[in-house]
Amino acid sequence: MKKINLPLEKKEINKLKAGEEVFLNGIIYTARDQAHKRLVSALGKGIGGDRGKEMPFDIRGAVIYYCGPAKTPKGKIIGSCGPTTSSRMDAFTPILLKCGLSGMIGKGKRSLEVRQAIRKYKGVYFLTFAGCGALLNKYIKKAGIAAYADLGPEAVYKLEVEDFPLIVGIDSKGNSVY
Repeated sequence: MKKINLPLEKKEINKLKAGEEVFLNGIIYTARDQAHKRLVSALGKGIGGDRGKEMPFDIRGAVIYYCGPAKTPKGKIIGSCGPTTSSRMDAFTPILLKCGLSGMIGKGKRSLEVRQAIRKYKGVYFLTFAGCGALLNKYIKKAGIAAYADLGPEAVYKLEVEDFPLIVGIDSKGNSVY
């Protein structure tokens, strides 16, 4: 399996092929529905009420993991943190890709609009293993809330991952495993 270090660079993204298995290393951010609404609003794109507020992280070259971690058990870095259904973020994804988002991690198919945006902006969509949240947390070496703590498990978390197992679901040319 290929190892990829973050932040993602376009030349690395362009080498990835749909169906390829990879290990991801570096910083990723979690975000689900409500966090996406706030992120897009912070970019000034008119969805929600945070217009004019700063982005909580630099989106350029970033990877967002569609995940809402479970409560952290005592002595652990993070709780169970499996992927959520990616299509719920489809309304926000083209805007984020246009503003520099490089990759997304989740589960399930994406809309035609998202596949076209991935191709247009040279991004990548990774899949990870559904139903394995308790296993996936062992690849997370550090975790903390980066923004929107009021959203509870839907807050944006900053995660440092090591050899996080992924499959390229949609590559930068728009090829899909589906």
